[in-house]
Amino acid sequence: MNAKTGNQFGWAQLCASNVFIEFIDTTLRGCAQVMFQNNPLTGLLFFIAIFVGAYGEGSPAVAYGCVLGTIVATLTGLAMRDRKSWRAGLYGYNGCLVGAALPTFLVATPVAWACIVLGSIVSVIATVCIADILKTWKVAALTAPFVFTTWMILLASYAFTGLHSSGLPTPTLPQQLISEPGTIFGGGNVFVSMFNGISQVFLFSSLVGGIIFVIGLAVESLWAAIFALLGALLAIFTAAFLDASPHSIHAGLYAFSAVLTAIALGSTFNQPSWRVLTYTIVGVIFTVLVQGAMNTLLSPIGIPTLTMPFVLASWLFLVPNKDVMPAHRQ
Repeated sequence: MNAKTGNQFGWAQLCASNVFIEFIDTTLRGCAQVMFQNNPLTGLLFFIAIFVGAYGEGSPAVAYGCVLGTIVATLTGLAMRDRKSWRAGLYGYNGCLVGAALPTFLVATPVAWACIVLGSIVSVIATVCIADILKTWKVAALTAPFVFTTWMILLASYAFTGLHSSGLPTPTLPQQLISEPGTIFGGGNVFVSMFNGISQVFLFSSLVGGIIFVIGLAVESLWAAIFALLGALLAIFTAAFLDASPHSIHAGLYAFSAVLTAIALGSTFNQPSWRVLTYTIVGVIFTVLVQGAMNTLLSPIGIPTLTMPFVLASWLFLVPNKDVMPAHRQ
């Protein structure tokens, strides 16, 4: 305990004495804040997981996009007056996700990289805007700035030939999905699907990456790691019970928003307890339903849901949180 405290104190002193080190520290915190963690070591582990997962899927541009987006958003955050939020990385995490999403769905051309820079800047402006709107209800902006910014750029790609799509879903009319008979996880297993769901927060499926993400969470908060695993597992079984696509379940596409909901409700905005656990379970199950609903809603226009199911479900559960469990609200 003393050694750890001493190391943290030494790093804090280094950050205070060197502007460049302070910026690196803040950038790492920005990556960690994607899953609500304010810890540079967690952010470093997250970046390692992102590179492992992105290279594992043959999409290195996703990893470099994450780094670029986080750096640009962190730089932009310097223009804001709230220095405390900037140091906690709260201006960087939406840019991190913008940097991951755009190379996932667009060809990594110079125009796309320029859009990552622009989108990361706009994500900071959107963060301040949405936070100001939501302050009446004392609810955080969460990843809504990332979602709205990325949606606009992806929708614009259909109008501008300079933005070439590489992974956007084909626009189709909603139709009923029929599960494959005799399988639940599409040839996979629950263990792999669980970690795929955690890594899908950064838009890729990776067993190793998912494990590193959990380790990174545990560095800052053991409860956050536990709730991430719980959220992924519960989402898998909920989606399987509802006969969702086995391939989508195994790839973690029904779990990533549920993972964020579980961390938010279970350990970030509440103090863990049996009452909070029950509330979180209900929130996670509902997030899976919102995921399916938004898949249907957005399929005609051919854009992904991103983390909007998490945002909507969490807002719904966090607004009345002060009345449901006032003793636990942080």
